[in-house]
Amino acid sequence: MQKKPKVSNIKNIATTKFFNIQSMDVAFSNGEKRQYERLKPSENGAVLVVPMLNDDTVLMIYEYSGGTDRYELALTKGKIDDGETPLEAANRELIEEIGYGANKLTFIKEMTIAPGYQSSVTHIVLAQDLYKDSAEGDEPEPLEVVEHQLSNLEKLVYHEDLTEARSIAALYMAREIVKNQHS
Repeated sequence: MQKKPKVSNIKNIATTKFFNIQSMDVAFSNGEKRQYERLKPSENGAVLVVPMLNDDTVLMIYEYSGGTDRYELALTKGKIDDGETPLEAANRELIEEIGYGANKLTFIKEMTIAPGYQSSVTHIVLAQDLYKDSAEGDEPEPLEVVEHQLSNLEKLVYHEDLTEARSIAALYMAREIVKNQHS
């Protein structure tokens, strides 16, 4: 079994409004030492929501993504605000981004992105029994909401605008959960 390395000398080397870039010294049990850098986001984490209009129809959005400099097809997502639970944040993001709330929210799994250098955690949530609701969010422009069918998931995951791994994994997990609810 691996012995966790000793981490020391953690320093913020750059700060933005979203991240702290930290350096840290890491000493492994075999005597090897390395300096790592990591992105350290806010402590609250984020949510990614799979909103199901019915047992087969998932609501997705087109949203501009600065990292790829294009509009990406994705699931509703956002940061967890201070004092919110992941499920509360999921419902708030749904209302702000797609104009629906959910009567049934199910936590699926925590996921990371590039854990070798990034410490953020995303809580994946399945949203069912949707109802219309809306609130102003922090998006700079209205989001385009589109319907896709989970029964056509194998084709959907190869859509050129759907590239985010968290969304793809969450869609597969949600499809299995919904399928098992009716077996």
